[in-house]
Amino acid sequence: MSSTTFAASVRVSRSGLGVQVINQDKEPPAMTDPTGKLSVLIPVYNEEKTVSEILTRVLALGPVVKEIVVVDDGSKDGTANIVRARAEGEPKIRFYQAPKNQGKTAAIKQALEMATGEIIIIQDADLEYDPAEIPDVIGPILSGVADVVFGSRFLVRKAARVLYFRHYIANVFLTFLCNLLTNRNMTDIETCYKAFRAEVIKPMILTSKGFGMEVEISALICKTHARTYEVPISYYGRSYEEGKHISTMDGVAALWYIGYYNLIKPWLPSGKRYVKEVNAGLAKVGAGVMAAGKH
Repeated sequence: MSSTTFAASVRVSRSGLGVQVINQDKEPPAMTDPTGKLSVLIPVYNEEKTVSEILTRVLALGPVVKEIVVVDDGSKDGTANIVRARAEGEPKIRFYQAPKNQGKTAAIKQALEMATGEIIIIQDADLEYDPAEIPDVIGPILSGVADVVFGSRFLVRKAARVLYFRHYIANVFLTFLCNLLTNRNMTDIETCYKAFRAEVIKPMILTSKGFGMEVEISALICKTHARTYEVPISYYGRSYEEGKHISTMDGVAALWYIGYYNLIKPWLPSGKRYVKEVNAGLAKVGAGVMAAGKH
């Protein structure tokens, strides 16, 4: 489906997601040519078995991909050597190797500093998320109806591996708590697939640790005029035996982050500065909830 067709098919969104009804007679401002718009950020840590395959799949998306920014978070296996070798033969791959392991949030913080695309999406390297579905995730942004899109594992989807029930309950519970404080109706804040207009995510200086960025990003974007959508995605989860990294302590930390990034951070000077900068950036390009109301 082309971006124009998508824009024509989407007319009413959920007000809880920070968007308004779009005029039936006017198209939203779409990115008519998606060529070279997308930066794909890939944090990696001990992913030598899957990283080459994930790079191949992302490159298969074609001209829409401007760059693939890979940040190695202190891997102890051959991940860095594999990515470095791929980068030597592919100019779209940009590589940074961190001196030590600092967690996913630190890797994404570095990748955001390097990213230059108009649209930015996060992609894990473990094959749990299929890059073939990236066009579905960024579609609402290309069509001009969204500024942020989350790929939800809990909406109607094509396929999902049956795995840990406790992980599912934890994801639902954390999303519920975040929704309670943001007054949004998201279904999956812990998803990897988060896509943004650069104006929304580039000004954000991540301060959480480990996997805390999922909550930090979800909470702070809800304080801006960014229009947020969710789309259903498949989820090919892996077991701990297959290399899954997240732990119970990451879930405990998420509880603290939900409180801090919803109730404290937005009122600090840095939080206010982020919201102001994002709203100004969205207004400048004719995006955001205020702009949507003018169409």
